Amino acid sequence: MVAVQNASLILTMRYTRTLPGDMYFSSTAVMITEVVKVVTTMLILLAEKRSIVEWIKYLYSVSVGHPWDMAKMLVPACIYTVQNNLLYLAVSNLDAATYQVSYQLKILTTALFSIAMLSKPINRVQWLSLFMLFVGVSVVQLQPVNGPVTQSSKEKLSTQNTLSKTHNPLLGLAAVVASSMCSGFAGVYFEKTLKGTATPLWARNFQLAIFGVIIGTMGMYINDGSKIKEKGIFFGYHKLVWLIIAMQTFGGLLVGIVVKYADNILKGFAAAVSIVVSCIVSVYLFQFNLSLPFVSGAGLVMLATYLYGIGQKLAVQKNATNGSKDPIKTE
Repeated sequence: MVAVQNASLILTMRYTRTLPGDMYFSSTAVMITEVVKVVTTMLILLAEKRSIVEWIKYLYSVSVGHPWDMAKMLVPACIYTVQNNLLYLAVSNLDAATYQVSYQLKILTTALFSIAMLSKPINRVQWLSLFMLFVGVSVVQLQPVNGPVTQSSKEKLSTQNTLSKTHNPLLGLAAVVASSMCSGFAGVYFEKTLKGTATPLWARNFQLAIFGVIIGTMGMYINDGSKIKEKGIFFGYHKLVWLIIAMQTFGGLLVGIVVKYADNILKGFAAAVSIVVSCIVSVYLFQFNLSLPFVSGAGLVMLATYLYGIGQKLAVQKNATNGSKDPIKTE
């Protein structure tokens, strides 16, 4: 589900940033996404409590009632807000292939932060799989994607050429690198907090979204305050923008589940597989020709995913063996 969500989001975001006409403010989209996350998590918690009175008491308890516990989500909320704004900046200044390949740096940064903050061991098989994953995704994205030239494709190419004049690839690359660092640190910090405290997943998501709304609103008026006052928050919005907001909301909540029951590196592999999915969709929709780089790159990604699973299984077996010296604890 994470792979499908990421692929759909990347394709839709890139498409909306290349459309002619009025361009929506990315800072408002980030803030509104957080508002939708707050409402969604509140509804999920209401469904769990099944009582409005208990629900209100619980919301108070996990927010105002325990401010220091809630304050733990301030750090990832700040970083995630910066990251989301950087992603819009990156996708506005880079072509899709460069953006997607460069953004895979987050897999390596996540692995490094996992080692530093969680003392999570990464064995040789997993390091090899990380390297193969990056190479495979790079090969996939560097494939030639020349499809049949139709009148529609000529018009799209003309529009993209016009838009590319205003692009700043260096700025886009810097945004991707910074966003990768943010993604790695914030993801591992959230995992550490989530697994190291008794606060449930959806309560953490609620706390994270509350801070996200506050920080997102501040960022919105700092970056685009004068333009928003002149044109309004929803300037340039259309159906696809609302679809992006919905997908980001769903993806953010879904990532919380993945982090809770798996880990951030595995989440990174899901994102990498989503790039392969997006390529397949592009081939199907736009009649691009399959090439040897695509087939070999996709094969490397799948093999890397398989190897990482083997490495993770070996690590679990090693830990189980080390911890099973007491026969009473052995099943």
